[in-house]
Amino acid sequence: MVDSAATLGAPHDPFADSRPQLHHKPHIATVIVFFGVLIAGLVYMFFNVHHDISMAAEAPTTLMPYVLLGVALLIALAFEFVNGFHDTANAVATVIYTHSLPAPAAVVWSGFFNFLGVLTSSGLVAFGIISLLPVELILQVGSANGFAMIFALLFAAILWNLGTWFFGLPASSSHTLIGSIVGVGIANAMMHGRGATAGVDWTQVEKVGMSLLLSPIVGFGLAAVLLIVLKKVFAKHPELFQAPKGNKPPPTWIRGLLILTCTGVSFFHGSNDGQKGMGLIMLILVGVVPMAYGLNHAISPQESAQFGALAQVTAQELRQVSNPNALAGIDDQNSRQILTTFVQNKQMNDKVLPALAHTVDSIGEQARAEPNMQRWNSQVVGNIRNDMYLTSEAIKNLKAKQPELLQGKLGEDMDGFKRNIDNATKFIPTWVKVMIAIALGLGTMVGWKRIVITVGEKIGKTHLTYAQGASAELVAMSTIGMADVWGLPVSTTHVLSSGVAGTMFANKSGLQKSTIVNLLMAWVLTLPAAIILAGGLFWLFSTLFA
Repeated sequence: MVDSAATLGAPHDPFADSRPQLHHKPHIATVIVFFGVLIAGLVYMFFNVHHDISMAAEAPTTLMPYVLLGVALLIALAFEFVNGFHDTANAVATVIYTHSLPAPAAVVWSGFFNFLGVLTSSGLVAFGIISLLPVELILQVGSANGFAMIFALLFAAILWNLGTWFFGLPASSSHTLIGSIVGVGIANAMMHGRGATAGVDWTQVEKVGMSLLLSPIVGFGLAAVLLIVLKKVFAKHPELFQAPKGNKPPPTWIRGLLILTCTGVSFFHGSNDGQKGMGLIMLILVGVVPMAYGLNHAISPQESAQFGALAQVTAQELRQVSNPNALAGIDDQNSRQILTTFVQNKQMNDKVLPALAHTVDSIGEQARAEPNMQRWNSQVVGNIRNDMYLTSEAIKNLKAKQPELLQGKLGEDMDGFKRNIDNATKFIPTWVKVMIAIALGLGTMVGWKRIVITVGEKIGKTHLTYAQGASAELVAMSTIGMADVWGLPVSTTHVLSSGVAGTMFANKSGLQKSTIVNLLMAWVLTLPAAIILAGGLFWLFSTLFA
C-alpha cells in the first residue's frame, strides 16, 4: 500500500499522468537501416568527389590532399549531425508531449522532412554565412590559414553544441556558428597586427546578428499573441486548450494541426540550418581541390563566351566613368589589393573603379581565351575565382555606397555581370546537398531526448496544451520560412523554446525560473563563448599548420 502521508506531502508533478514514453530501445532493423544509409551516403560522397576530380584538367599528385579533404568533410558532416539532434529536438517536442505522435515516429518523421528541406534549399543562407568571413581568409582558403579557419569554425561549433546538449540547454547552432566566425575574424586581425574590429564585416554581422538576437523576442511575443487569438476564435472548442489526459492522443483535427506544424518546422529547419554546413563544405572543396570545385563546370562554353563579351563591354563602361588620372599604373596585383581594401573597409577612392574595370576585363579575357572552364589549370581557377569574389563584393558595396553611379546601361551590365560571376562561384553540387541532408536527417534520430525533455517539461509549470504546442510551432515555422526566403540564418531553437515560454505566459501557466534563467544564459553566453573558443582554436591551428 502506498504511504498516503508521503503521497500527500510530495509536490504535485504536472507531467506524471501524461508523460510520454521517451525511452525506446531501437529495433535491430532500425539500427541496420540507420548505418546502411550512413555508409551508403559516405560511399556516394567519395564516389562523386573522385568523379569530379578525375574530370578536372589536373588532379593532386600526392595522397595528402585527399586525406585532408576526407577529414575536413567528415568533420563538417559531424557538425550537421550534431545540429540534427541538438536543434531538431525542438521541432518534435510539442508533438511528443501532446501525444500526437509517439517519440520514435516523431523523430523519423522530422528527420525525413529535414532531409527534404535541405535538398530543396536555395543556397542563399550558405553564401550569406560565408560573406561574414574575413576577406583575406576567403581569398587564401587553400592555404594553412584557410584550413586553420575551417577547422576552428567546425570544432568550436561542435564543442559548444555538444556542451549545451549535455546539459539539456536549447542553444542555437546558428548563434554558435556566427560567434565562431567572428572569433576567427578577430583572431586573424590581431595576429596580423590590426585592431580586433578590423577582421570582420560588421555590417553583415549586424544584419545576421539582429535576426538571431531578436528571434527569442519574436518567438515569445508572437506565440503569446497567437494563443490569445486562438482562445477567442476557437472559444467553442475547449478541447483545444486542454492538456493531454494520460497517453490518449488528441482529437483528429488537433492532431493533424500539430503534425502539420511539426512538419513545417522540420522542413524549414533543414532548408535554413542545412545551408550552413553546405557553405563550409564548399570552402573545404575549393581550398583542397580548386580545379574541380573552384568554378561551376555546369556553365557551358557558349555561356562562358557570352559572359566574356559582357565583361569586355562592362570594363569599357567603367573606364569611361573613372577618373582619367587614376587609370594609369593599374595591373593585376595592385587591382586586387585595391579591391580587397575596398571590400574590407568600404572606403571609396579614385582607384576603385579603374581597379574594378581591370579585374572585370581580366576575367572576361580568360573566358574568351578558353570558354571551357574545365580546361583551366588550378592556378588559373584560383586566381579567377578570387577575382570573381572580389568583383562581386565590390559591386555590392558600390551599389550601397554610390547607387547613382550604377544607373542606366552601366547598372544593368554590372548587375548582369555580377549574376554571371555569382553563378560561376556560388553553386552547390547536388551530392553536397544530399550528404548534408543525410547528416542532418540521421542526426535528428540520435540524442534528441535531453532537449525534448527541456522543452516539454522544464519551461512551463503546467503540461503543454494542444493550443500552446500549435501556437509555438506555427510561429517557428513561419519565422524560419520567411528567414529562409530572405537568406538570413535564424535560430530554430530560440524561436521555438521562447515560443513555448510565450504561450505559458499568455496562458498564465507559470514559468520555471531556473530553466528560463538557463535559457537566457545560453542565449547570452553562446556568442562570446563561441568567439573565444573559435579565436583560440584558430590561433592554435595556425601555429600547428605553419
